[in-house]
Amino acid sequence: MPSPGGKVPEGRMRGKGKIMEKKDLKQEVTDKYSLRGRVFHRIREDILNGKYEDHEELKEVAIGEELGVSRTPVREALRQLELEGLVQIIPNKGAYVVGISASDVRDIYMIRSRLEGLCARWACENITKEQLEELEEIVYLADFHEKKGHFDQLAELDNRFHTILYESCNSKMLEHLLKDYHQYVWLIRQKTLTGSRGKDSNNEHRSIMEAIRDKDPDRAEEIANRHMHSAYDNMVKNGLLEMFN
Repeated sequence: MPSPGGKVPEGRMRGKGKIMEKKDLKQEVTDKYSLRGRVFHRIREDILNGKYEDHEELKEVAIGEELGVSRTPVREALRQLELEGLVQIIPNKGAYVVGISASDVRDIYMIRSRLEGLCARWACENITKEQLEELEEIVYLADFHEKKGHFDQLAELDNRFHTILYESCNSKMLEHLLKDYHQYVWLIRQKTLTGSRGKDSNNEHRSIMEAIRDKDPDRAEEIANRHMHSAYDNMVKNGLLEMFN
């Protein structure tokens, strides 16, 4: 309540100032980590999409100018990418792209096979009606585009199917892990959906979707696990791992 004369008591002004100060600090911290996160994901995506060659130097100034940021968030992002094994920082020289090897791809698919199986199992319990309907629609559209030879659209639908599947398990931790591994091999996956693999992959998606719809966790897990093994075997068969050597 205002004091006589209409002035707000000094104590309350100080209290309000402290609250505002805390809010400003919180916003500043949020903005900082949000910026670093955006820079990190952009550089990471560029590495995985083949924008940079293996052993190519990642210049902080050039990347900062391209992204419209200072060198600080770029430097922080490069350090984080070094922890992921995608970048090597050599003192007094710079940061260089390491990329991923054929052995890394094999490991990623074997790990994904287990995680996707678990994801499909949990989705049987947690998937929403809307998510299930979207999986059904994706399978239908993918069948159409595969017959037409629209491989770009097929790759986009493949990506969307897995995104919805990951979200439907209702586990933020598992969803985060799977999306990370999924992104690692995005470039090569776009090349694997040509020919008969596109049809086979969508048939496997249909089987996963049907098992989830039937609420059969054992079947869903087995099919999702096998789906990853089939994708990897197809890469080996077509010599696509050579691009990672």
